[in-house]
Amino acid sequence: MITDLECILCPNGCSMRVRHQNKEIIDVENIKCEKGYDYAVQELSAPVRTLTSTVKVIDGELPLVSVRTDKPIPVELIFKTMECIRDIEVRAPVKVGQKLVENLFNTGVALMATREVERII
Repeated sequence: MITDLECILCPNGCSMRVRHQNKEIIDVENIKCEKGYDYAVQELSAPVRTLTSTVKVIDGELPLVSVRTDKPIPVELIFKTMECIRDIEVRAPVKVGQKLVENLFNTGVALMATREVERII
């Protein structure tokens, strides 16, 4: 089987052609670094992404705070995670690095604030 992938791990952005059988890689064409090979293995076996979004802030100087997962999550959990994020409200003040959710769906991944939002008095 052949799968075409665009590597996202470095600025090269290699357009790779991966030959594989049952998730075992046979050959990868058009890679400029080892990161491309590692990316192909990850994408074919268990793809993951770092998720970024926003969360509603109560009594804050801003109505939303930017958030991201502290580690990549499995691709199949992205929509479920976004549904969870939609329902979160955090009370100001919010600090950079503050964990808003400790363990998303038992993955060991936390949802963290990426900026500060002060409280309106």
